[in-house]
Amino acid sequence: MNLKNVLLAFILLFGIKCAEAQVSVNVNIGTQPLWGPVGYQHVDYYYLPEIETYYYVPKRQFIYINGGNWVFSSSLPYRHRHYNLYGGHKVVINQPYAYKHHKHYKVKYAQFHGPYQPVLRDHRHASYHRQPVYVKQHKGGNGHGNKHHGHHKHKGKGHKH
Repeated sequence: MNLKNVLLAFILLFGIKCAEAQVSVNVNIGTQPLWGPVGYQHVDYYYLPEIETYYYVPKRQFIYINGGNWVFSSSLPYRHRHYNLYGGHKVVINQPYAYKHHKHYKVKYAQFHGPYQPVLRDHRHASYHRQPVYVKQHKGGNGHGNKHHGHHKHKGKGHKH
């Protein structure tokens, strides 16, 4: 009886740790904006070279220079109110305080303008979307998994009733 309790406690603790690890992996994926580029499971900053603006993913803040000072805002500045986030080029930067290295990024990515990048909104990969993915298991068949699929009398014509 005592061994069962120890084993049960171990299984519960292991399950909780696995759940915590899963949550920490999915948190960043879930917070990336739908206009973000496809292919990144972790993003700290997007640099938008066309408007010299950064987007800090964890806090969902745009960071831009206004009057010589860095401004942190939940929206783009008025001067860029018509900027198309879905159509503009985004550069992923995973460096702390990326905006503090603005001179470097401004030169390095000056030519990064236009063409369209695939964005998360338009991507079909399930890991980028919040809704759960359900996998349906097919029951029945010939009892041998897929190893002998098609090796029967009706050759995929369905079953007659």
